[in-house]
Amino acid sequence: MPRIEPFSTEKVDEAVAATFAEIEGAFGMVPNLFRTYVYNPALLEANWNKVKALMMGGVLDRKVKEAIAVLVSKDNSCAYCVAAHTMALRSIGVSEEEIAALEDDLQKAGFSSKEEALMQFARRANLAPRDITDVEFQAVRDLGATDAEIVEALGVMELFTGFNKFLDTLQVDLDF
Repeated sequence: MPRIEPFSTEKVDEAVAATFAEIEGAFGMVPNLFRTYVYNPALLEANWNKVKALMMGGVLDRKVKEAIAVLVSKDNSCAYCVAAHTMALRSIGVSEEEIAALEDDLQKAGFSSKEEALMQFARRANLAPRDITDVEFQAVRDLGATDAEIVEALGVMELFTGFNKFLDTLQVDLDF
């Protein structure tokens, strides 16, 4: 049972309705995550803009970003985000075998060495950011990762770490 009830999509002002229309256009619905953020419309708008910038734009392939979202959310034990982004991976054509391989063997999930390194780097940054060594950082660069790709991978990690904590603290119900 959620600690704060998600807002009804019909009971919002014009600005929030416009944001909800964008979200629904992207996802076919307005997920409870965003319906809960509506209690602070500026935060709703900021987080939606972050999702658009990171998940729908940028330099990394969408599959890589969705995989980072799933792996970081698994590491943080956020069932909502794991379910949402596993579904997102399916929606972009990722097979069940590739999804299953995310935790066990990224090579079987169809990622390049650079993409694998970026995903592992984002996970490590989520779990122990102060423990990342210069050698580990250089190893990601040596595989061809650009500064823009590193920042974007870490941005996805940061976005989902925040979503994970928000959703779990408020016990937001899974709605898809």
